[in-house]
Amino acid sequence: MGYSQKQQPQLQLFQMIDYTKLKFVRLEPDTPLDSFRSIDDDLNAFLIEEAKDYQQELLSVTYLLYYGEQIVAYFSLLNDVIRLEDTEKRTRNRINRRIPFSKQRHHYAAAKIGRLAVDYRYACQGIGEFILNNICMMLLNENKLGCRFLTVDALSSATGFYESKGGFRFFTEQDAADDTRLMYFDLKDFG
Repeated sequence: MGYSQKQQPQLQLFQMIDYTKLKFVRLEPDTPLDSFRSIDDDLNAFLIEEAKDYQQELLSVTYLLYYGEQIVAYFSLLNDVIRLEDTEKRTRNRINRRIPFSKQRHHYAAAKIGRLAVDYRYACQGIGEFILNNICMMLLNENKLGCRFLTVDALSSATGFYESKGGFRFFTEQDAADDTRLMYFDLKDFG
C-alpha cells in the first residue's frame, strides 16, 4: 500500500486536464480503485480499504472524479453540525452576524468533507479547487435537508489550500499547533 522513500512518486503532470471531460461518479460496491494514488498513504488506504464500508454503513458517501477511465480524485462527504456553544465567542459572533436574528440557533447543520485527495499524476492542476466548487454547487442545488455550512478537519499541511482556494475559516486558533485544524465555509458566500 505505502511507498518507501525510494518508491515515492515524483510529482509530475500525467497530462493536462480538459475540465469539460471530468465526470463525478458516486462510488459503487464493484468499482475498481487500485489505480488511484495520491501522495498520502492514509488517503489512499481510506479509498481502497474503507470507503465502500463507510458508504454501506451510511456513515459517508464517496464520489470519484474521472477523466476518461482514470480516477483522478475523490472526496467523501458526511453530515456534521456546528455547535456554537463549542466555539470561541469571536467565531460564534462571526457566524451569527450572518444569520437573521429570528433564525439564529445554537447549532447549524453542516456537511463535512471527510476526505479529499487528488492522484499525484494530476496534482497542481486546480482539481482540488474544482472539487470544492462542485461540492458547494451540489450542496446548494441539491440541498434537500437544509445545510448552511461546509466543514473540514484539515491536515495542517492543507489549511492553506482550504483557506485560499475554498474561502474556509478557522473555528479557533487553539488548534494552530495541532496536526489537523477544524475549518468551515458559509455556503451563502459561494459564487
